[in-house]
Amino acid sequence: MQPPIPLGTILQNRYRIVKILGQGGFGRTYLAEDQGRFNELCALKELIPSQTENYVLEKSKELFQREASILYQIQHPQVPQFRATFEQDQRLFLIQDYVEGKTYHTLLDERKVAGQTFSEAEVLKLLRQLLPVLAHIHNRGIIHRDISPDNIILRESDAKPVLIDFGVVKELATRFQSPDANYPQPTTVGKLGYAPSEQIQTGRAYPSSDLYALAVTSVVLLTGREPQELFDDTNLSWDWQRWVSVSPELEQVLNRMLSYKPSDRYQSVAEVAKALQSLNHQTNPQLPTLNRQPAAAELSQIQTIAVNRRPDLIQPSTSKSNRPDPVIPAPKTREIWDNPWAIAPIILAVALVAGVGGWAIMTAILNNQRPVPQTFPSPLVNESPTPTPTPLNTPTPTPTDEPTTYSQSLSLVPGETTSVESSLKANATVNYTFSGEQGQQLSATLAEEGVLLTVLGPNQKPIEEGARRVTRYQGTLPFSGEYTVQLSPVQGVVESNYKLDLRLENPVEPIPSPTLTPLPTLTPAPTVEVESISFPPGETAVEVSGTTGLQQIKRYLVNLQEGQQLSVAVDQGAVTLTIRDPNGQPFEDASNLLNWQARVPQTGNYQIDVVANQDQNTDFTLNVSYSDLQ
Repeated sequence: MQPPIPLGTILQNRYRIVKILGQGGFGRTYLAEDQGRFNELCALKELIPSQTENYVLEKSKELFQREASILYQIQHPQVPQFRATFEQDQRLFLIQDYVEGKTYHTLLDERKVAGQTFSEAEVLKLLRQLLPVLAHIHNRGIIHRDISPDNIILRESDAKPVLIDFGVVKELATRFQSPDANYPQPTTVGKLGYAPSEQIQTGRAYPSSDLYALAVTSVVLLTGREPQELFDDTNLSWDWQRWVSVSPELEQVLNRMLSYKPSDRYQSVAEVAKALQSLNHQTNPQLPTLNRQPAAAELSQIQTIAVNRRPDLIQPSTSKSNRPDPVIPAPKTREIWDNPWAIAPIILAVALVAGVGGWAIMTAILNNQRPVPQTFPSPLVNESPTPTPTPLNTPTPTPTDEPTTYSQSLSLVPGETTSVESSLKANATVNYTFSGEQGQQLSATLAEEGVLLTVLGPNQKPIEEGARRVTRYQGTLPFSGEYTVQLSPVQGVVESNYKLDLRLENPVEPIPSPTLTPLPTLTPAPTVEVESISFPPGETAVEVSGTTGLQQIKRYLVNLQEGQQLSVAVDQGAVTLTIRDPNGQPFEDASNLLNWQARVPQTGNYQIDVVANQDQNTDFTLNVSYSDLQ
């Protein structure tokens, strides 16, 4: 095995190694700075084949590129975004977004030190947040193959679980364990105890295999015990219920997900989601759940401050010793109450005492309500001379409630305004996510007071200082990716309605025309349609086709490294080309051309503008290629 890469090393003239995040039998994971993306942090994974024969290396490269194309299909905010692959010094690397946070295995270890585990409400919330992620990858024919508490991170930025470390790279590393590289053995990707039997024994995995591993993860978080302690090898069954008590509905769902035979399990995420709909738990971990663990175990997620269980929520004992005595009273006592002449004076006296006492109590209460009024909810107890019992089931939201985050994905159409209306409570946050392209103009406006917005870039940081906690923002998106408009309440506001208006506008570029004839004043400005060019794995040339016209510019983006050579040529169509650098500036003598070839001076997205030479729409075909550094 090759030694670790020294810290500070810069790979591909772009990725600077910061530290080693982890190492296993299949390779290493480094934290790196992407100097081509403003030093944004990323995870750089190195595949280390077990053998160094030429056949194994070449086959590893082939499979590595094929599997990387599979990871490229996954576009979900709770999965680290795949960026690129490259080879350097006979090492294979895969680059993904870096997720800052703690794994659920680490969180469980921290709780076990304090004698705590995850509550039923927290596990139920985790299931509901991860099922849409599994649905996304399963719909694309992708199986994770390695779900466990180690491979789920609670992201710090939004307290959402993120699924990491797909079994793809591990599968590649294990395909060549056989001494005869021409006949590799079946892979057995998956953690022992979490992966089902069909995956461990045959290497085959199905959607139900991921659901099985997710259920094992759930019972481990609930019990705080490893799978080997919960599985009965003799009967091939799970015996986790003796360590924790959960609602019958959740127990039934988890047990079916844990079935030994794949055919006995739920066959899809949709079936599990439908089964979970019958559970009436609140997903807010702050509220009590049916999980009868000690009060200390009723902890919410990281941001919540642990408090004791409310006395008014403790169920009264139903043991036989606490029930009313069923013995019939003595005959002498019964004779007194059965005599109406004896009861009448007693009732009259009780009524008189109750009336006088009630008047006194009401007077005292009214007098105690006159001192300094409060304009915000207070956690202090009212020092009334007569304590009043707290009514059950009437929780009032206060600024000390657990922070809650909601997310919704929006599809913004350039040139159209999208509006959303709702209400926001104290300590709640709403994230509206959308996809944006570099150079697009974003307008975000809040119509009501009491709520502020922050525009976060793909790195989950404000895109500029003027986009942090404002009621209105208008600016240019700095790069392509998924953006978030985060709404949060003004401090001191308990609840506020809001209306959010969002609008994207594509950048407008002047048409580089071969003639100096000015356009009519009333002619609308041309629109720019942007499309990225991706080269197939192992290929350095691609043919692209499209349509452009007088009022439309077709723009292609090509990501290149410094020193690579770009070649563009028009094969068909009455069009001309303009080549621009990553800053949008045309190259010298690179306008109104039919072909262009040069080495690029810097790393970034280069723009190829295709402009029609006539007033009507024109079909065209281009050949685009690049060559690596020499």
